Amino acid sequence: FRLTGIGPPSTVNTDHLHEVGWKLAQLAETIHVEFEYRGFVANSLADLDASMLELRDGESVAVNSVFELHSLLARPGGIERVLSAVKDMKPDIVTIVEQEANHNGPVFLDRFTESLHYYSTLFDSLEGCGVSPVNTQDKLMSEVYLGQQICNVVACEGPERVERHETLAQWRARLGSAGFDPVNLGSNA
Repeated sequence: FRLTGIGPPSTVNTDHLHEVGWKLAQLAETIHVEFEYRGFVANSLADLDASMLELRDGESVAVNSVFELHSLLARPGGIERVLSAVKDMKPDIVTIVEQEANHNGPVFLDRFTESLHYYSTLFDSLEGCGVSPVNTQDKLMSEVYLGQQICNVVACEGPERVERHETLAQWRARLGSAGFDPVNLGSNA
């Protein structure tokens, strides 16, 4: 089993990609699976090129992107380059996790209103599932991570506004125009 992790440079004195690889290697050893891991540091997925992954003939390729693609919408042609590079890999499956919201519009008032509804619902959901505000980890996540997102959506313009979440319909259209077809995950997903 070969896995390639791609992530941003670390802002602290830890190598997150190396840590992930090490933990996965430990897990693979406990379940007796041959495992090979490589980590690539990239400032942006737009820097991705399929040739750097050294894909092998007959190899099954799966691509998983979690909360990364929306930030490419701030760079002209960025998302198209990444989707083209992914398509060139001829993956068997591509999974994408993104927030479903409409924060990519040019009109401030529309973005503000949409973000107010979206983040209010998100915080209500966190509160409703018993996330304790006393728990420092949860509080840090909600205040820092989500707070930075909110500030970026409503206070930044141009390339500085990287939190450009889109709706499912927008992502489907974007992926369809890049040559990807949706698949039904079934009831077990």
